This record gives sequence, C-alpha cells and structure tokens, in this order.
Amino acid sequence: MKIIVDRHIPHILGLIEPRAVVLYLEPGDITRETVHDADALIVRTRTRCNADLLDGSRVRFIGSATIGTDHIDLDYCATHGITVRNAPGCNAPAVAQWVMCAIDAWMCARNIASPDGLTLGIVGVGHIGSIVARWAAQLGFTVLLNDPPREIREVDDMFEPLETLQHHCDIITFHTPLTRNGQWPTWHLCDQAFIDGLTRCRLIIDAARGPIADNAALLGWHSDVALDCWENEPNISRDLLDKAIVATPHIAGYSAEGKQRGTAMILEALNAFYGWDIPIPEIAAPATGAHDVTLAGIAASYDIQADTARLKADPTAFESLRNNYHHRPEYYPEG
Repeated sequence: MKIIVDRHIPHILGLIEPRAVVLYLEPGDITRETVHDADALIVRTRTRCNADLLDGSRVRFIGSATIGTDHIDLDYCATHGITVRNAPGCNAPAVAQWVMCAIDAWMCARNIASPDGLTLGIVGVGHIGSIVARWAAQLGFTVLLNDPPREIREVDDMFEPLETLQHHCDIITFHTPLTRNGQWPTWHLCDQAFIDGLTRCRLIIDAARGPIADNAALLGWHSDVALDCWENEPNISRDLLDKAIVATPHIAGYSAEGKQRGTAMILEALNAFYGWDIPIPEIAAPATGAHDVTLAGIAASYDIQADTARLKADPTAFESLRNNYHHRPEYYPEG
C-alpha cells in the first residue's frame, strides 16, 4: 500500500509507516504521475483533487487536514468510489484568535478605545463563527448573526438577514465555506452590490476563503479591510495588500493545536477506513476555544502586525511564508 502525504502537514511523520509506504511530497509534486499508483492521499488546500489528478489512479481515500473541501471535486470522488474526509473545526480557535487580533489592531489604528458601541456582524456561524460570536459578546460587542442554512434547519430567531448586517454593523467578518452553486452560493458573496449596501460598516474581514470577497470591489471600497484569504493566491493584488490594515498569507488557522487537531482527525479517518489502530495525538486545548477572554489577552497572544509586516515587505514570499510559518499557540488562558 502506498500513501502520499503533503510534506507540510505536521505531527504525522512516522505514524503511518508501519502500515504503508509513505511518500512525503511538496504540494507541487503531487501530480497525476506521482499519484497513479497511490492508494490514499493526505493533502492540504494547495492540492486540487479532481479528474486531472486522479483519473487512472487507484486512489480510494483522500484526507484533507483542513476545514474546507472546495479544493476537492466531491462529485468526481463520489462517482469514482473515493472516500473523502476533512477536519471540520480543527483550527476554529486559531481563526477566532486571528479575527479578534485583527479587530484589536484596527481599533488601535483608528483610536477606538472600547468595543462598547461597536456592532460586529458574523456571516457564517459554524465552528469558527460560533467562537467569534461568543468571544465578541463577552468582550462587549453587539453581535448580529447571519447563517441562512442554520436558520432554516433550526428555525431560530437568533439569525438576521444579510441586509440587517449591512445596515447596522461597524465590522463584518465572513466565515462561510466557498460554494458556487445551491441555494446560498458564497462565491463573491461580498461583491460590489454588497459593499454598495453598507451604511455604517468600517471594517470587512475575510479569514475564510479568498473568493468569498470580490477583491476588486474591496479595493475600491472607501473603508478598511483585514484579509488572510485572497483571490488568486499566491499572486495576490499588491494594491489590495497596500490597502489592507491587516494582511497575512492564509495562516489564520495555523496554530500548533489546530494543526495537531487536523492531523489527528485525518488519522482517525484513516483508522476507520482501513481498520487500523494508528495512535492519535492528544491535544490539550479544547476545539471550542477559551471560555473566559479579554481583548487585551487575545491581542497579547499573537502579534498579527508582525505577520502583516512580513507579507507587506515581500508579497512574492506569500507561499514561503505560509509553508514555513511558525505555528503559534492558541489563546487559551485556562490551559
């Protein structure tokens, strides 16, 4: 049995080898030629798993140590007998940490002393959005939530229409998956029409997927943006990079604990699929995030401006900064 693993996935080296031949590759080296005789792939978002990669291969399992699956052609996999597993929620506390640090950096830059009087709109209230909402409410923000799929499933009055967020929020942060079809597509959800409908918003945050926000529309907007995810990564807009008050190379979820969770979840999926008993690493910090938070404490846990400065100093290093990122600790004062 042969398994190909993205070499940038941490905490996995040596764990699978007793049960398979494992080849650790750079994402760019995971090609049709290298996977043709592989039985399983363990990847990140940089590997597009579609017919171009998989046709003619014997791959029957794909594990993505990430929360999203938009880099995987799920329909193709379903019709070709390929099981797909990802790691939903693995990095939720880390992304929430990034979001709150971005808001704190913006507040400092704009001389806003306190969350009192600020309304935060959260679009997408899953693993990440739920932590952001809980922390923000605890910190004193007024919080408005938008999540049509949850609203329909739960018949809950806690959710607001997107138009309400456009009219009442000072900050709007996006935490949806990237979808192009269906009842609620999210591709360019934040487009020119959305921006034109904003009446008081002063900061837009995208730490979900780059194409959720139309980057050209953001560039023409008169107020601030904080971006971890960009269209056309790694060849991002230099003008938008200059405009962004916070700008990082798609590393919002890159915490040590988040990476450990992602790897653990994929190893658990491998065990279930093959009937193995690979040992699963234990993670001390909970996937639900810290219970008691302060804005000063969150801001002190992560120097988001240092990451911003590195990317702005050399945009061509986007991929290198991402691949070689020093995984920061999550904010967990109870630990």
